[in-house]
Amino acid sequence: MALIVQKFGGSSVADPAGLRRVAKRIAQTSKAGNKVVVVVSAMGDTTDNLLDLAHNVTDNPPARELDILLTAGERISMALLAMAVNDEGVVARAFTGQQAGLHTDARYGNASITGIVPERIFRTVQDGAVAIIAGFQGVNDTNDVTTLGRGGSDTTAVAFAAALGADVCEIYTDVDGVLSADPRIVPAASQRRELSYEETLELAAHGAKVLHLRAVEFARKFNVALHVRSSFSENEGTWIVEETAKQGGYEDAVVVGVAHDRNQGKISVTGVPNLPGSAAKIFSCVAEADCNIDMIVQNTALTRVGLSNISFTVPRDQVDLAVAALRANQTEFGFEDIAVTSEIGILSIVGAGMRSHSGVSSKLFKTLGDNGVNVDMISTSEIRISVVVDPNVLDAAARAVHTAFGLDASEEAIVYGGTGR
Repeated sequence: MALIVQKFGGSSVADPAGLRRVAKRIAQTSKAGNKVVVVVSAMGDTTDNLLDLAHNVTDNPPARELDILLTAGERISMALLAMAVNDEGVVARAFTGQQAGLHTDARYGNASITGIVPERIFRTVQDGAVAIIAGFQGVNDTNDVTTLGRGGSDTTAVAFAAALGADVCEIYTDVDGVLSADPRIVPAASQRRELSYEETLELAAHGAKVLHLRAVEFARKFNVALHVRSSFSENEGTWIVEETAKQGGYEDAVVVGVAHDRNQGKISVTGVPNLPGSAAKIFSCVAEADCNIDMIVQNTALTRVGLSNISFTVPRDQVDLAVAALRANQTEFGFEDIAVTSEIGILSIVGAGMRSHSGVSSKLFKTLGDNGVNVDMISTSEIRISVVVDPNVLDAAARAVHTAFGLDASEEAIVYGGTGR
């Protein structure tokens, strides 16, 4: 008998037929003798529709009330799914994040989990029932509901898997596992059978949509085995583990995936005094504005002694916040101006094999050059290379790089529905 946590995304429960299909899978898992905990997202585009509704009412919805509104989507799906599972002859009980014991900080819209007290969930599965939890939500110290940010249902599932000591956390989506690229951009994307936490973290952080970044961080911290698979098929998915057991062929690929990101903007701070502490002031200011910096490039001006330019990327919806914070401190910091590129494309290649294989950078930049793709910024880690390119050529660049590193499958990947989460 195993304790299994199953998470189903919005595309899996998008309509009554999807809810019934998912309920049958849950019931089968329970009837096989397993204890089952389920985390469910809102149905289809419900969250986006609720956001649109809020912004049709007001241009600036209060964060607390917005979180109350957005949690309604998961509450609807958890209740309907519990009804469908009961209809399959298996007792199921639905719980909000608050009822399930998920506690967060007070940061509305993007709260962090501070603890889980899963007593009601544990008692439910001990009684032989299936516990169905609304994902993406919790409660803070003042007893207000909070949300974990988009994709937060993944994090909910992994957090409960860790708290309950689950044998596996199954993340169900609309593709058969983690693919080497987004199949909507690269139709020849191939499925990975195994990935390390480290590789998955890099992919998730740089645009891959199948897994939420914070969920992978949770899994790595608490050593939760993840199995990413499709709710639309019975196919074996992708296992995310501490270390992969590579067994020849495709699994020996130096690069395991190509990720792309269109949701970043570039900020260039020009005429920065080239003095100790100047960069620290700029990045401390951006951090205090609660903006997340990804890539950074600093250039010392050869023709203007004592000045440099600093460019960095942040999520597109944080560009205005970062610029406003910097403008407010322009006189104190002493820089000349700020230039903003609101739409950029970021292409990343990831693979643990990059540590021990030479020529990866050469092949990447030759491929980009041969395809007429100019590189604006470059960032690297031990197992990743990221470049900023024109967003208009991002898709073609991703396909070319994917082919160059031998990642193309012989058949097109199957996308069963939805947007990949």
